[in-house]
Amino acid sequence: MNNTLVKGLQLLELLARSEGPVGVSDLATKLALGKSNVHRLLQGLVELGYVQRNEPRGTYQASLKLWEVASALASRLSVKTAALEAMERLLRNTRETVHLSVLDGDEVVYLHKLDSPEPVRAYSEIGGRAPAHCVATGKAILAWQSEATLSGLAGRLQRHTPKTITDPADFLRDLERVRANGYAVNRGEWRETVWGVASPITNADGVVVAAIGVSGPSSRIKSAQIKELAGEVVAAAKAVSSNVSRT
Repeated sequence: MNNTLVKGLQLLELLARSEGPVGVSDLATKLALGKSNVHRLLQGLVELGYVQRNEPRGTYQASLKLWEVASALASRLSVKTAALEAMERLLRNTRETVHLSVLDGDEVVYLHKLDSPEPVRAYSEIGGRAPAHCVATGKAILAWQSEATLSGLAGRLQRHTPKTITDPADFLRDLERVRANGYAVNRGEWRETVWGVASPITNADGVVVAAIGVSGPSSRIKSAQIKELAGEVVAAAKAVSSNVSRT
């Protein structure tokens, strides 16, 4: 294991558990390290935003970035717990693969999934990623992001199939439809033979934090089935949002 990484994490843990700012000498003593080594580790953590230096005393303390990272993880775990019942019901009602996704930059991460019982189904894995602009769960979350975020993303859309929306104006219009309808549709935009429908999940403050959706082969999910699937997906998203609000 990388010794510098280990020492850096030990230093960060020590600062996080300290009742107040700590000086380099005290940190060096507690970690059994030389002051120069501690100072070098601190500089790296300061540059990354995990530690802040207090002037003019030259002491250090953990920053709120550590809390932000922990809060993001706690939020994801809370959403997953809140979604389990609704995901199982959605699987029973649609018999298509169910995904619970969160946004990470320009991608979605599959926080949880339940596989379709059908022999032919959409392939994905928990912890897997997909470009957010190409999949239904991604578009369901993106539709409620800031104008600046969407404008930036619209300028770097990559094509993955002939159906991928890459024109910025078309992409933004597609997200307008998502906001108007309350659900997003993927018509073979990530995998040409896979379609999907998804709806956003909100927390107690009404902020979109995740999305739930179904996906399956285009031989089963067709335009005529979209509205019916959307009704199931929107109901599931509302149920999860209600559960998230109570956690």
